Amino acid sequence: MTPKVTGFFDDATNTISYVVQDPQGSACAIVDSVLDFDYASGRTDTRSADAIIAFVKGNGLDVQWLLETHVHADHLSAAPYLQDALGGKIGIGDRIQVVQDTFGKVFNEGTEFQRDGSQFDKLFVESDSFHIGQMRADVLHTPGHTPACLTYVIGDAAFVGDTLFMPDFGTARCDFPGGSSEQLFDSVQKILALPDETRIFVGHDYKAPGRDEFAWETTVGEQKARNVHVGADASKDSFVEMRDARDATLAMPKLIIPSLQVNMRAGQMPPADEDGKVFLKVPVNGL
Repeated sequence: MTPKVTGFFDDATNTISYVVQDPQGSACAIVDSVLDFDYASGRTDTRSADAIIAFVKGNGLDVQWLLETHVHADHLSAAPYLQDALGGKIGIGDRIQVVQDTFGKVFNEGTEFQRDGSQFDKLFVESDSFHIGQMRADVLHTPGHTPACLTYVIGDAAFVGDTLFMPDFGTARCDFPGGSSEQLFDSVQKILALPDETRIFVGHDYKAPGRDEFAWETTVGEQKARNVHVGADASKDSFVEMRDARDATLAMPKLIIPSLQVNMRAGQMPPADEDGKVFLKVPVNGL
């Protein structure tokens, strides 16, 4: 089955969110939504999510799932806002519990912060399957960028999050807590074992040198042949050496501090204080 896939590009974070439609009905899923956030002012905005809401309502679609490929470190999730407006269940990988435990400590969240993934409606594990209308979706656990990363294979389309980028840009960083370049290489091989014609939809694009347009759709065959990090039968040893050296030069994402605190809560803000005010923490020298 070939789902209809519509991408929504967020200029501020270079994130692509997706609406994935059952071609034989109105059912759909939303993958990796964005809540706009201005760090300097501490203000949120819903313009990106509202564009998805307008598309869904304008096309008479029925949202059944709000899927997260992982706990994003570069943008805030709009899943709760979209759920309130459109319905659907929020799903993520069950290794979210590892991420919650790690960053619950980093942000000194205390015992009131549940680290069991209960903030989400569904925790997926390797080889799980579910349906979006008549479309079957299969779950691949693809860690390396984070412990909880998933790839959703929906019909002939695979939504890989940050695990793979476009072939001319390569692969995700692995230097966040719980990341592993060895695991990432193995996860990529799992994705590349899918049929060559499988469409791959990436979570971000930054326009590689020499490319003038943003892009977010490729195929397994193109990745195997042309990916600058893992294509053309690259060895695991050479990949790990390259990835670890490259990651050592990278700065932290601009929105990592607010993103992690919100996204490990399934897109909810931390609890308000007695006056109804919400605060985010900055761990000094903690990341």
